Amino acid sequence: MTKWTARVLRELPRALHKDLMTSATDPNGRPRWLEWRPVILVPLVLLAMVVLITNTNQYTFELGTGLLLGLLFAGVQSAAFVAALYRPVPAWWTSVLVMVVITPFATNASSGQLVFPREGVTIPDHVAFPWNEANIAVQAGVLFLLALRVRPRITAEALTITMLVGFACGRAVPWSDGPGPGLAAAVLLVAAGMGAALRGLVVARTRLVVQEELTAEERARRTLLEERNRIARELHDVVAHHMSVISIQAQVVPHLVDNPSDELRENVEGIRRNAVDALTELRRVLGVLRSEDPLPQAARHAPQPTLDRLDELVDNARGAGVEVTAETTGEPRPLSPGVELSAFRIVQEALSNAMRHAPGARVRVEIGHGASEVAVRVTNTAPDRAVPPSPGAGHGLLGMRERTAMLGGEIVTGATPDGGYEVAAILPTPPPAGRAAPTDPAEESR
Repeated sequence: MTKWTARVLRELPRALHKDLMTSATDPNGRPRWLEWRPVILVPLVLLAMVVLITNTNQYTFELGTGLLLGLLFAGVQSAAFVAALYRPVPAWWTSVLVMVVITPFATNASSGQLVFPREGVTIPDHVAFPWNEANIAVQAGVLFLLALRVRPRITAEALTITMLVGFACGRAVPWSDGPGPGLAAAVLLVAAGMGAALRGLVVARTRLVVQEELTAEERARRTLLEERNRIARELHDVVAHHMSVISIQAQVVPHLVDNPSDELRENVEGIRRNAVDALTELRRVLGVLRSEDPLPQAARHAPQPTLDRLDELVDNARGAGVEVTAETTGEPRPLSPGVELSAFRIVQEALSNAMRHAPGARVRVEIGHGASEVAVRVTNTAPDRAVPPSPGAGHGLLGMRERTAMLGGEIVTGATPDGGYEVAAILPTPPPAGRAAPTDPAEESR
């Protein structure tokens, strides 16, 4: 005996105890077919009643167990057949133990003796045991339901034990009547194999659904990160520009003052040095963000757009064949670069979506300047022809939401009653740095 064989034999009892001395079932979650158990239970109970009647007759009149014991043994087998739908491992153990308990009665009957001789009970010429038609149905059904709920290894162990116990019980009883051991083994093997195969299909399908969900989540997360990366690149350009201006202005300040003091020179030099250091760090970060930038070199260093280029954006859309009208209300005033850039990008994305998903629709762009916010509204009518299906989720709406959330604003998107689409965003516009918002009307009039 090799070391590997000895190790397997030592670990076999522990593995069998772990696998079969438990009521645990499918480790991959609850199979969806279990939702139909109330429906499956009805035909299963009817079949169990047929098995109960058949086995009761055999145990009472062929094995001489008496009516009460025969009804008890047959009832336990039928109950195990139904219970396998809910607790397959204990039900399988019950069916095997009943087969073992019945064996002494079958052995005595085959030898011409009855354990409980009764008047009117005759010993048959042949005793079909342990697998007559009814017992094969019970064992096959229990193994099939067991294989649907447990791992294939446990199914193989249960099938092996069932066959070994059946062959051992059958050695004490003639096989000259009934289906015979060969047919019984084949039926049990097919039942267990079908159950294991169906379970494999269910597990594979469940894993596929889980993988598809994970893939969709990962795709959405990647899309979000890509859009945030693009927004960060644009804002880095704006911040880098302002840091450059701060550095230059700080360097010029001493030349604008007659006889500047040493303290002023030192403070201004500190401002310039900090601005240069911050600009250097920004360039490093910007280089990382642009390491995989697909844009051409000229487009990377182009100035970021503002609302001053809104007319150019509308003209480009008209040149593409889109009927666009634009309107600006309120008193335009200087806005922070982030608000200017976000408002322009929202209009740009909304126009692109209208051209892509609503061919032939009329588009209206509205920009409203308020006291503390800028309102952006882009609406389009229903398309005048069929819209081709979208190849997948884009970045447009996601980018709008991210830009609006970054500024602490609000955005609403959705279909309009006439079949069109609307994008409405409100972007807060804090007063420029160095200038507090007036709180008193008298203060504001000065």
